[in-house]
Amino acid sequence: MAGPVLELRNLTKEVPTGSGVPFVIFKDISLSVKEGEFVSIVGPSGCGKTTLLRVINGLLPPTGGQIFIDGKEQTSADHELVMGFVFQGASLLPWRTSLKNVLLGVEGRKPLREAEETARRYLNLVGLSGFENHYPHQLSGGMQQRVNLARALVVDPRILLMDEPFASLDAQTRTFMQLELLRIWSHTKKTVIFITHMISEAILLSDRVVVFSHRPGRVRSEFAVPLARPRNLDIKSDHRFVELENKVWKQIEEEVKAAAGFAAL
Repeated sequence: MAGPVLELRNLTKEVPTGSGVPFVIFKDISLSVKEGEFVSIVGPSGCGKTTLLRVINGLLPPTGGQIFIDGKEQTSADHELVMGFVFQGASLLPWRTSLKNVLLGVEGRKPLREAEETARRYLNLVGLSGFENHYPHQLSGGMQQRVNLARALVVDPRILLMDEPFASLDAQTRTFMQLELLRIWSHTKKTVIFITHMISEAILLSDRVVVFSHRPGRVRSEFAVPLARPRNLDIKSDHRFVELENKVWKQIEEEVKAAAGFAAL
């Protein structure tokens, strides 16, 4: 059996403080992700979820532990070619059109004509055909995030890291983008690690949900999502969805209370 695409072994991140005692953001994170698997990470605020993605992507160095891709230990120099990152905000360059923003990922790596064809293909995939020449201020929040997603996909990353990409959207647009992401993922079959505060979003999208403890973040538990694909919003009324949502919420509630020093009810 083939090994995992991504494997984290005892990954730890600390930052120095003036007291000389380091501030531990997360500690001893061990996690394996299979080819084409969609894994969501949930947990209390401040437990290190976003920092973990930045360490995996090579934007921050780990304090300890190892990152392996296809069994090969990674250095920060390796990450750029195998990872795509979708940030919480679209982070589009306001002076560049949708097409030009997506092109950022492949400029200099392909001949211009080939790069533009690739960028147009991914804009079409995310439903923005016809908006290639629009600037960010001419797009809605959801459309900007589609450009953001196309920009991450255009490099054909092995692993797609998504840091609460829909958090800034209104509820209706967020729901629509969840369904769009399901559609796009079914087409690309990318390996995805998705950060969210919404338990229902994690269950709707994922094959597996990982629950983090309060800071320093650790893997508290993992839940396989027992729901067949393809999925739509009707699945939220399935008793298995509701039961899993309640289980995950109970664990997060316990972690929040533990962090605040409250006794569990």
